[in-house]
Amino acid sequence: MDPATIIGILLAFGAVYAMVNMEGASVSSLLLPAPMILVFGATLAVGLAGSTLKDTLHAFKSVPAAIKGKSANPMDTVEELVSLAEKARSEGLLSLEGEAQDSKDSFTRLALQNIADGTDGEDLRVMLEDEIHAKKVSDHTASKFFKTLGGYAPTIGIVGTVVSLTHVLENLSEPAELGHMIAAAFVATLWGLLSANFMWLPIGDRIAKISDLEQDRMNLVMEGLLAIQAGSQPLLLRERLKSMVPPHKLKEGKGGSASGKGSSKGSGKSEPKLKAAA
Repeated sequence: MDPATIIGILLAFGAVYAMVNMEGASVSSLLLPAPMILVFGATLAVGLAGSTLKDTLHAFKSVPAAIKGKSANPMDTVEELVSLAEKARSEGLLSLEGEAQDSKDSFTRLALQNIADGTDGEDLRVMLEDEIHAKKVSDHTASKFFKTLGGYAPTIGIVGTVVSLTHVLENLSEPAELGHMIAAAFVATLWGLLSANFMWLPIGDRIAKISDLEQDRMNLVMEGLLAIQAGSQPLLLRERLKSMVPPHKLKEGKGGSASGKGSSKGSGKSEPKLKAAA
């Protein structure tokens, strides 16, 4: 699990809490139910109005996986693909059918099963690229929904402030209460800005980032398995796949180092299983 999102959001709200205390204000003065209900309730409502119920539910279902942020180490994936290449080279492509049955990743399972079934390489590439594109569209829908909420929230906060200030103007005959009422009026704007920049936009960006990482993994798996189908040598395959990995991620993983040390030597006894991201 990558806790970056949780840590970041907690630190952001912690900074606000620290500022409030340093200014000598009270946190309770910001936790007013009325403006919070307006900002969060209306933001979700207009977000739903601009989308579909199915896409809204899909967006919220995407949040847990995005927050967990599980993603396979690229070099682990490379070494696992190399192991598959060694197995295919020593036992034949039909041996990959067993790996397909053991794989927990639907994308890898689809590719391995089609390779074992003798599907043409070009047809398989088109099929896998369509799977990657479908993943991209699905994740983009979820990411866009939360970014849209981030766009609505500040404006809705201003709406709340205008409504509250209207109430203030109705009570000008009570000057002793004006300061408190004006301060409370701006709480709606505050929560609009906080929810947009501390919650909705970061969640949307997080979903997009995790989606990019998963698509990179899927592309790596696709190129590796297509090369295996074409009979690529394991050592040549490793170098080719390493060239697809960003330099800062060329580090030692569980399956072996970036230099390829510690990988299997083609004995055919290993049973590699490609990891799936959440």
